[in-house]
Amino acid sequence: MPRVPAIPPIRFYASARLRPCVFPYRPGGSPPQRVRGLRPFSVTGFKPRERLSAPVAEYIPMATAVQKITLSASRDIPFNKLVLSQSNVRRVKAGVSIEELAEDIARRGLLQSLNVRPVLDADGGETGMFEIPAGGRRFRALELLAKKKRLARTAPVPCIVRETGTDISAEEDSLVENVQRAPLHPLDQFRAFQTLREQGLSEEEIAARFFVSLNIVKQRLKLVSVSEKLLELYADDAMTLEQLMAFTVSADPARQEQVWEAIEHSWSKEPYQIRRMLTENTVRASDRRVRFVTLEAYEEAGGAVMRDLFQDDDGGWVEDVPLLERLVADKLKAEAESIAGEGWKWIQVAADFPYGHTHGLRELTGTPIDLTDEERATRTALGEEYDRLESEYAEADELPDEVDERLGEIEAALESFEARPVAYHPAEVVRAGAFVSIAHDGRLSVDRGYVRPEDEAPVGSEETDAPGAGHPGSEDDATVQRTVITLGDESQDDDEEEDFIKPLPERLVTELTAHRTLALRDALAGNPHIAMTALLHKLVRDTFQHIAAPGCLEASVRHVFFPVQADDLKDSASAKAVEERQDAWKNDLPTDDDALWDRIDGLDETSRMALLAHCVSFGVNALYEKANPYGAGPTQHGVQQRIHEANRLARALGLDMVAIGWRPTVGNYLGRVTKPRILEAVREGAGEQAAQLIDHLKKGDMAKEAERLLADSGWLPEPLRLAPLDGDAADRPDDETEALPAFLADDDEAGELSEPDEPAAIAAE
Repeated sequence: MPRVPAIPPIRFYASARLRPCVFPYRPGGSPPQRVRGLRPFSVTGFKPRERLSAPVAEYIPMATAVQKITLSASRDIPFNKLVLSQSNVRRVKAGVSIEELAEDIARRGLLQSLNVRPVLDADGGETGMFEIPAGGRRFRALELLAKKKRLARTAPVPCIVRETGTDISAEEDSLVENVQRAPLHPLDQFRAFQTLREQGLSEEEIAARFFVSLNIVKQRLKLVSVSEKLLELYADDAMTLEQLMAFTVSADPARQEQVWEAIEHSWSKEPYQIRRMLTENTVRASDRRVRFVTLEAYEEAGGAVMRDLFQDDDGGWVEDVPLLERLVADKLKAEAESIAGEGWKWIQVAADFPYGHTHGLRELTGTPIDLTDEERATRTALGEEYDRLESEYAEADELPDEVDERLGEIEAALESFEARPVAYHPAEVVRAGAFVSIAHDGRLSVDRGYVRPEDEAPVGSEETDAPGAGHPGSEDDATVQRTVITLGDESQDDDEEEDFIKPLPERLVTELTAHRTLALRDALAGNPHIAMTALLHKLVRDTFQHIAAPGCLEASVRHVFFPVQADDLKDSASAKAVEERQDAWKNDLPTDDDALWDRIDGLDETSRMALLAHCVSFGVNALYEKANPYGAGPTQHGVQQRIHEANRLARALGLDMVAIGWRPTVGNYLGRVTKPRILEAVREGAGEQAAQLIDHLKKGDMAKEAERLLADSGWLPEPLRLAPLDGDAADRPDDETEALPAFLADDDEAGELSEPDEPAAIAAE
């Protein structure tokens, strides 16, 4: 008999006075149910006819058998029995091309079987043909090989055959094969490429075998330079691929880990931040110094270059900065030694000079050297070639690379013809110097012809009047003078003695001259005549010679110019009077500094005061400027104060704009205001009746007629009128100063000045 399996016991529950009893039940019986609140009881002492509560038990089910799945059968089917299914969901071409896939199958065989289904006839019977809902690209690749006679039409193809009658559609099979697949992790791809590299395959061979770009292979293999610790962090999704790629700019694993530890818990750990920290002690290959010595020369000298294969790095970063600095210094020094043959007294050499490094130096005026016949012919030929290429590719959307490069070369060559070298008088060269540096584009920059103040010829000596004649700056001396080349702060003059007397410290000189300055102030305050001479001397130089160099006396009048002016300003009576007075004084005053002092000192007091008034007049500023609320430019209070002081000055001078000849015209006023303004002017200057005579005219005609009516009326627009005397605004607090006149306070009318009577044409029409 078959053995009956052990059956779990059942526990019944009853009232509290019964003891528990455990016994089995027979197979096939209904399992009792457990009732909460009842305790187990025992059948010991059970009497017939004793009424019991309904027994309840707990059922423990038996383990059920797991249903096994059945996989679709695999078999080899002749290629000519296969057709592509219309249920294949892939419609758009993507990834590796069919041609590349065919070549890969031809080399390594078919690695993944096709998913096929039998083709049924109208009665549901199999026809012997099989359609392919999943694996269409592989089928097309095999089809291409068959067309090229590289695969037999009857060659067996490994296939997975889906049974007929399944409730899973062909479209679902096609979709799931393309969707439920995980792409290879970049780290796994890197390790696989690295294994192939160690097996002897080159980067080019790996790229060719897997139909990826050579740059992709290089990028993946570049990950070998990343610390293994960081690779594991990336594998655990502790960092992104972009962050990992940023670490490849450095080949130092310890430095990589140090940077990651610094930014791991920071909010700023973007790839650019990682690159910046890894390259903070390097120099970009696009730097002017690297371009000057060339990256090839740096590498030939043994310098290492950091590269970033994952983005455009402008040539990378130079790691050995001391080597770069030495190469730059050597090349600049060699260039300076070549330039020293021109006879300059000194040459200052640096990779870059600060802004304003020529301040305080006098620049020589040389003569540009004319082009030679050969250079003229070359320039003409280049210009013709440029015009021919421009004409030939005028209709092209994009220039070919070689044409674009050639045009750039021609442009650079033509620019070099414009920057002609300058010839200087030998007598000037021997007291002047040059600056040798590197331009922003990496080319050599040479600024010649600057004279230091201490190298200037003594004032009043023969050298001043006849340079080059019988002084140390003559042509004879130019051939024996030795140029002092200074590289940075280090002099390169080998003949300079080590025990020379050094200049006084700058701080000591400053302290000593402070004493002298106070003594001069005290002495000048006791001599008004000399004080007036010194002031006039400074103002005359500012007015007539426009010398910006500071002098002994810190006093100046800032000349105010007119960025906005009417066309008739230069022809006004005031402009002509100022110009005549300027010419008269300019012709009477010498240009030599000492001679100018003597001339001013010898003038009578009337002439001195007239000259002072002329110089001071150039600083008068009664211009209205729109106040800037953001701090740049004049403030509202500043404009108010300026207008107030201008009125005060006009009253003091008795200024009358009508008396000096100002008249309202179409050009200076009437043609630039609105029609109501024109009528207001006529009404004020010529009366209401005159205004009514022209109020029907168009603006152009109205302005012309108004000019005629106001010609001798003495009418002035409000900005030219002398404001009434109403107290000194300078004595009031800022918040109590007078408001701007109505013509200044409202800018809304500015937009109306050019309004025509009729609609203007629009460019879009």
